[in-house]
Amino acid sequence: MIYAVWVPLLMPFVAVPAARRLADALSPVRAVRLLASTGIGLALCSLLALALLVVPGATRFSAVSAFGELVRPLSDAAPAVAVPLAAAALALLAGCAAAVTRTARRHWAELHRSAQPSEYSGGELAVLRDSRPDAYALPGRPGTPGRIVVTTGMLRALDPAERDALLAHERAHLAGHHHLFIAAAEVAALCHPALRSLRAPMGYALERCADEAAASAVGDRRVAARAIGRAALAARAAEGAARSRPRVALAAAAGPVPRRVAALLGRSAPRPRVGRAAAAALLACLVVSGAAALDATSDLHNSIEAAQGENPQH
Repeated sequence: MIYAVWVPLLMPFVAVPAARRLADALSPVRAVRLLASTGIGLALCSLLALALLVVPGATRFSAVSAFGELVRPLSDAAPAVAVPLAAAALALLAGCAAAVTRTARRHWAELHRSAQPSEYSGGELAVLRDSRPDAYALPGRPGTPGRIVVTTGMLRALDPAERDALLAHERAHLAGHHHLFIAAAEVAALCHPALRSLRAPMGYALERCADEAAASAVGDRRVAARAIGRAALAARAAEGAARSRPRVALAAAAGPVPRRVAALLGRSAPRPRVGRAAAAALLACLVVSGAAALDATSDLHNSIEAAQGENPQH
């Protein structure tokens, strides 16, 4: 177990370079699904690896050893090594649990506030009287529809066709439940520091999904590209507009807008070979991490049976 248990903790560092290439090389929908599944899978494997590191050191204490009916230690490592390693792994697990719980509570509270009657009320579309140009999708709680929030300043900054494209973009965020993918990337990042690098490609891929949906809705990719570009320029020129959005909101003006506009205009087409290679690398990292975690779990199980005086083959 001592070797296999480290693989899930190191594999996210290997997966990050492939993830950065994925968002540009694959179609947005495929990139989102692969990034989300890989991020959550690698996070779970790393948490399992930390839990497996806790057990051998914990059994050095008589109370734990008696509870597990162990007649000898699980590993040959000296207590001076096994116990501090277990303590460090336990501290990391506790830190992850606290961070995830805190983030989940904050996310739920923000969704709850967005569902309350307020200035955002008024059906799917809420228009705020604000001269600062801004627009975003505000997700609702489970079973509660979300809202598209747009300011009067943003409506004045766009022509009618561009407004339709902008609203279609935000509507795609709500219909695709994109806030859940953002939450998944955030949770994965809290579980392993290397997985923080997945948040940027995930955000970009989600915006690209909404961009493509907007282009399909208005039937003109140039109009969609122009709407996104003008909305981003208007929002960035308005001081404090982005800071006033709820944290769970998804905005068309977010992310690397020039790359998104270039993709809509066909100046940066998907690269199938690079995409397939990056996808294969990510899946390989996930498979290797999962296999190593299962191998370490099986090895620990056999060690426990042997330490209890049983035949490890049974």
